[in-house]
Amino acid sequence: MEDEKFSDPIAARKKAMDYLARREHGRTELTAKVVKFGFDSATAADAAARLVDDGLQSDQRFVAVFVRSRISQGKGPARIRADLRERGIGDQLIDRGLSEARQNWHGLAHEVREKKFGAECPLDFKDKARQMRFLQSRGFEQDHIRSAVSAGR
Repeated sequence: MEDEKFSDPIAARKKAMDYLARREHGRTELTAKVVKFGFDSATAADAAARLVDDGLQSDQRFVAVFVRSRISQGKGPARIRADLRERGIGDQLIDRGLSEARQNWHGLAHEVREKKFGAECPLDFKDKARQMRFLQSRGFEQDHIRSAVSAGR
């Protein structure tokens, strides 16, 4: 009886919709969550595919929301790219999402550095290296980091 429940396409769709009601999910991530809940992979994949067909799930919409969210957290493009890949999103959608965000990455890196370390740029090598490592861990690229820790900006 319990096995029938976890192969029921209607129940799988309902569970997937429950996840989508909380926040946007990528298709791969959504399928994995439904499988983790207990549904077999074919039923979960079919439920996710039907939600895509109905316009209730969209990887493009998920990427846009995810990118905006991570930018507001002060994350850089490399970190955002890695997080999206981890969630099963392809490079083409990631590139489009980062491009459509129209973010000034140099400015964001400077803001993040300033928020953490203050307005003064680092004067000695040790402080500069520490700040550069911090920005790198946030996912900023080398040219963003260099401009953020440079005195002239």
